[in-house]
Amino acid sequence: MGSFASNGVDIAYELYGQGDPVLLIHGFASNSFVNWRSTSWVDLLEKAGRMVVTIDNRGHGQSGKPRTPEAYDAYMMAEDSRALLDHLAIPQADVIGYSMGARLASILAIEHPERVRSLVLAGLAANMIHGLAGGEEIADALLAPQLSVVEGSVGRAFRMFAEQTRSDLAALAACIRASRQEIPTEQLARISCPVLVVAGSNDEIAGPLAPLVEAIPGAEGLSLKGRDHMKAVGDREFKLAVLDFLDRRP
Repeated sequence: MGSFASNGVDIAYELYGQGDPVLLIHGFASNSFVNWRSTSWVDLLEKAGRMVVTIDNRGHGQSGKPRTPEAYDAYMMAEDSRALLDHLAIPQADVIGYSMGARLASILAIEHPERVRSLVLAGLAANMIHGLAGGEEIADALLAPQLSVVEGSVGRAFRMFAEQTRSDLAALAACIRASRQEIPTEQLARISCPVLVVAGSNDEIAGPLAPLVEAIPGAEGLSLKGRDHMKAVGDREFKLAVLDFLDRRP
């Protein structure tokens, strides 16, 4: 695993394979291994002839873990991905983001359109536009002395997942309090590359698919029947759709 400094924070990354580069940006409380390697995404894309770049977002995995919310502005976190492309001398990449990673990938495409060849936004749909309540509940759950005292179902689920991924709970609490900025439709309308939006039909965290598809010019949408937020990420239909999308994009 390599690392470099971005805005004063060490950012960890991995490189696999050769070919057209694909940047994978993971979700909140996850990391590049859990989100992308353990679900076989890395192997799939590498076997399809792609160079795969994975990033551990700040506060996650092997990257630096500031404990102040100011360090986790979503635009600053998206800049970490842009800086990684600079560090690796990659002028342009296909970008796949899941959940929080989809928000960061969208910002990257809005702020640096020349760096994003195509965009897959998964695990976050209408709620990228309208926002999702519960950030303080999740932060409080992460900072609770132990899991047994956490009562809310959403906070409890994220605390359990954060413990499973052996995350820094204080860093994640700071992140969740700062990184969930809504992205207005007028900004999403600026995205000009090919876009595929994917979400499970039962994914309450992502929200309905249609509003995000309609907000981005020319975007395609895929609803994964019966999948929730956790089960969608490794779905076979999702993977096959992405391979097809990457083969079809200019």
